[in-house]
Amino acid sequence: MVPEPASKTVPNAMKPSSTASGEQSTLQGWTENAAMSSSSSTSLSGRVAPASTEQSSPASSSQIRMSLRTETTLPHVLSSVPTTSSSSVSPSPSQNATDTSDLVVVAAAAPDTPSSTIVRPPPIRMGSGTKIIVPNAFWHDFIGASKNKPTTQYWQRSHPPTPPLASNLLSVGVNDELTTDFDLAADTGVLTVDDPDKGALSNIQAVPHLSRDGGKGGYLNGQKLFIFSDTGVYTTPTKGKDGTFLNFVSSSVAIDVGMNPLKKQSPTLEDGIGEWADSAGRMRGFAPLTQGEHSYNLAMQGQGQRYCIWPESSIIPLNHTHALLYAPIVYDNVNRATGRTSFTYTGLTLLTVTTHIIGGPSANRFVDKLFYHNEVEWGSIAGMRSWGPSGIGGNDGRIYVFGKVEWGLLVGRVDASRIDNRDSYEYWNGNNWAASMLDTSSKAYFIDGAMMDADIFYSPRHLTFIIVYLTVWADNTFFYRYLDCPSAIYPQGVPGGQQSGDYAENLVKCPWSRERVLYKAAAGPTGQYIYAGGIQQGYFDADDITNGGYKMLLTWTVPTGSSPGSEASEYSLMSTIILF
Repeated sequence: MVPEPASKTVPNAMKPSSTASGEQSTLQGWTENAAMSSSSSTSLSGRVAPASTEQSSPASSSQIRMSLRTETTLPHVLSSVPTTSSSSVSPSPSQNATDTSDLVVVAAAAPDTPSSTIVRPPPIRMGSGTKIIVPNAFWHDFIGASKNKPTTQYWQRSHPPTPPLASNLLSVGVNDELTTDFDLAADTGVLTVDDPDKGALSNIQAVPHLSRDGGKGGYLNGQKLFIFSDTGVYTTPTKGKDGTFLNFVSSSVAIDVGMNPLKKQSPTLEDGIGEWADSAGRMRGFAPLTQGEHSYNLAMQGQGQRYCIWPESSIIPLNHTHALLYAPIVYDNVNRATGRTSFTYTGLTLLTVTTHIIGGPSANRFVDKLFYHNEVEWGSIAGMRSWGPSGIGGNDGRIYVFGKVEWGLLVGRVDASRIDNRDSYEYWNGNNWAASMLDTSSKAYFIDGAMMDADIFYSPRHLTFIIVYLTVWADNTFFYRYLDCPSAIYPQGVPGGQQSGDYAENLVKCPWSRERVLYKAAAGPTGQYIYAGGIQQGYFDADDITNGGYKMLLTWTVPTGSSPGSEASEYSLMSTIILF
């Protein structure tokens, strides 16, 4: 276990109130669309037919489908949650800018038609005044390592044969054809079902043991997601004896259950039924692979080469029911003789994430490769949603993507309806937005600093943007900065807010504050540094900093020094609560 950092006791008088003490007004425009579709979440466009199900006991092919690319288009997904205008009450933002007790409550509107697949988001509490409210982190409470809770059942189905690859495609080294020239593999990605068929459910022989790397995610449609990269699956270890290796996938997903951090207990993470492939407890993985990538991995697994999709950032909300992940495609080459490993970035794919489906959260990979190996890794370190006039959960507005280069972050953006078209992105060149993509040598940073991981978000309480990050200097320290604008930033639809335009444009118009220490984490048991650090945006619902509250759940990964099949696993996902 990582030793617990010292924490300070907070007197009750110091804790911010979870409700506004001043006059409150209820707004329904910016927070949530007044009308939310009652239809089920929709998959995105694609080319893979449902896998055959020849056995008599599993569900039929009409009941089981792959959560990959189907015949639905991106505009269909965006139109599945229609936007309508709604009235709002407009208080005057006349309070002093430093008075954090006077908050405007932006209440979420209920859907017109009750739906079990769309969850009303928590209300947003806006600060008030004409100036930003300087964020000050003043307390933390260390929680510890998360606990895995794998499901004990899986959807029984026959596995389609893996088509062999031509010999010229089985060489060591990157081959883009394996990504761009093949459909998606039916045996990868979360398996979802159209109708629950209890007869298709079968028991896993024993509770699988997981060893997972990474662990970012965020709030989506009422669920708190934790998305991991490399995940090893083992039989249950016992004291003194490691579990037996079962299989290895490059990504997995789990849902937080119980919100244990509120009780000062570590998070419990539960995997969905659709992640499991068979009765032994092998995994299917979260992000789908192409058939080329999958066949290559199977053919080369004894030699040490494989293609991976490694989600590294927090999810970016797209609308009420979908979120985005700009995920790197990595070629992993292990020299079996020396044990040396090399990782080659081959490009970046785009995933949409959906929840509340039978089988668990799923990812649709509807773009084979959006950006290429010699380009900036746009969105892989972080991205952000800039909501339009329809408000939170609407289909208008923009997606901002951040690109990490050596001494800072670059920024690009795209209309939410054009995310899959690389020609629709525009980039800040230091003076204006332009269609010409910046290259990896660009110094047009909108914020400087050698960052390893980052999250950028709008804080309604503080009326400005905040960045939380780890640097590349392996000092185990989280830092934060805020956008130091001369005036408070209000989104459209909020009293005192912009009447038109994009409130996120302030990212390139205002300077950032000096760097402040947010939290110093303990190193791993063997002294190794932490990584994959960030915040679980929206975790604390109405009390979360991204919703106008004062709480933040900070997470990171630390190597344990143990073997992956041991009870301790190879990695631990640690967490702490931060108060602002």
